[in-house]
Amino acid sequence: MLRVLVLHGPNLNLLGLREQAIYGAVTLDEINQTLTRLAKDHNVDLAIHQSNAEGDLVTWIQHAHKTFDGLIINPAGYTHTSVAIRDAILAVGLPTVEVHLSNVYRREAFRRRSLIAPVAIGQICGFGAFSYELGLRALLDHLSRSDTQRSSQIREHDREEQR
Repeated sequence: MLRVLVLHGPNLNLLGLREQAIYGAVTLDEINQTLTRLAKDHNVDLAIHQSNAEGDLVTWIQHAHKTFDGLIINPAGYTHTSVAIRDAILAVGLPTVEVHLSNVYRREAFRRRSLIAPVAIGQICGFGAFSYELGLRALLDHLSRSDTQRSSQIREHDREEQR
């Protein structure tokens, strides 16, 4: 069974209340429920955390390599500022999908620079709460293709050893 870690960054605990014109009316709990249902449908074990503290996010990422196959992260405001989160993702080497509710490229100029995107396998933004579902689906697709490639490499290696 695949295990996926979902991390929500600062202020996402206020979804449904804050700037609904930008972030919509969906709450974080509703996003988590949708992700949990989707994960169950795909036989995936999901762990979900939210923190306003950068250090919490870094610690969860650092421990993730021991038990998780992939990471979905909405670093929120830390997207543009956190070298520590970037370095943690790079250090653990987990396939990571960066998600954002809003289209960061249609917003203020400072939001268009992500320190996370260069160490992620992909970035999804602008689809509201659906960005998370797309992120999970993309990560699962990536992991299934990676497993297929690894299995193929193992079979090829076994054939070469038999020769």
